[in-house]
Amino acid sequence: MGKIFIYMVVGYKKLISPIFPPSCRYYPTCSTYMIDAIRKHGAFLGLIMGLGRIFRCHPFIRGGYDPVPDHFTIFRNKKASERYRRSINLK
Repeated sequence: MGKIFIYMVVGYKKLISPIFPPSCRYYPTCSTYMIDAIRKHGAFLGLIMGLGRIFRCHPFIRGGYDPVPDHFTIFRNKKASERYRRSINLK
């Protein structure tokens, strides 16, 4: 089941995404995040995490670095984001 979701996201990245200008506020992008979440947490939980990330990606959010966490959550990976900001000497 996970492979089907991954193929769907890869199809989106290759066929639909190039039509629109880049607009994801996070790194890695939302589609890459969903693929990583499905691989790391399985089809069901990874899909939920990916959809949560897509709902968080809107013009009123700050964005930034947000990798897939090691545990299941639909919230932002704040610890990884803070470590990244400190590593490049940002507050």
